[in-house]
Amino acid sequence: MIFTVFTPTYNRAHTLSRVYDSLCNQTFTHFEWLIIDDGSSDNTKQLIDGWIAERRVSIRYEFQPNSGKHVAINHGIRLAKGDLFLIADSDDGFPANALETFHSHWRAIPDAQRPRFTGVTGLCADEQGKIIGDKFPENIFDSNSADIYYRFGIRGEKWGFHRTEVLRHFPFPKLENMRFVPEGLIWNAIGRQYKTRFVNDIVRDYYQGADDQLSQRSPANISPVRTFYAQMLDADIDYLIHAPLAICKIGIQAARYSFHQKDSLVTQIGRLSHWRARLVWITAMPVGFVLYLFDPKQEASLDE
Repeated sequence: MIFTVFTPTYNRAHTLSRVYDSLCNQTFTHFEWLIIDDGSSDNTKQLIDGWIAERRVSIRYEFQPNSGKHVAINHGIRLAKGDLFLIADSDDGFPANALETFHSHWRAIPDAQRPRFTGVTGLCADEQGKIIGDKFPENIFDSNSADIYYRFGIRGEKWGFHRTEVLRHFPFPKLENMRFVPEGLIWNAIGRQYKTRFVNDIVRDYYQGADDQLSQRSPANISPVRTFYAQMLDADIDYLIHAPLAICKIGIQAARYSFHQKDSLVTQIGRLSHWRARLVWITAMPVGFVLYLFDPKQEASLDE
């Protein structure tokens, strides 16, 4: 099996057909569709059972109690049969040649170099076919996710796969009562060891305003990830000169959610080992505190 197309879903029966229809139309057919249902209470299972009976696509369905997208991803990686792991959110659509495009670019990497790469990432377009965000500096550009974001300032929706073998060495952390983990924590960690081939091909149709989160985000379930923002601040501090605002934003979030957990200032700064990371935190902390004061008590949004 070449691809595992993986979809974590929660009460998204009304949008899942986008993924299904897109997969049925693919010109490259060496894939499985693995779905982890994160505790849905709608008719998701009945819908998928019907698609399985149609036999148009190889589908595997697993149910788990509502635990969050990061837990569903870990579950999917363990079960994946494909060599390449592509996360398709439950409201995604993509062109008929998306998997063929990914596979072609992956095979174009010389055999001797391919072990140094984790995958291929391309562009997204809106419903009118307009590219969302920035193109990459070249049509084929080998780099990593942190450099792309911090050094080259590439913004906007992107979509790509990772080698399943690589992902199994970088599981999302799981803590009790935690429903959200910033995905950049994992993608940047992978990027410190592996390259990605970035390509200026449209591989995903992005639906503006779609909401694919698997669990409600609130101070109670976001704030436990404060330690991960501290880890990101330490790990990415070398990019301060390239993207000071982006690095400061990580410090703001680390402080913001630490205040939700009633962490002392000594505890917060003690999580940071790099002196420049501590300096950024000192600068960002007042902003984080103000955001904490204005966060709704029952629901907080997270700007990434």
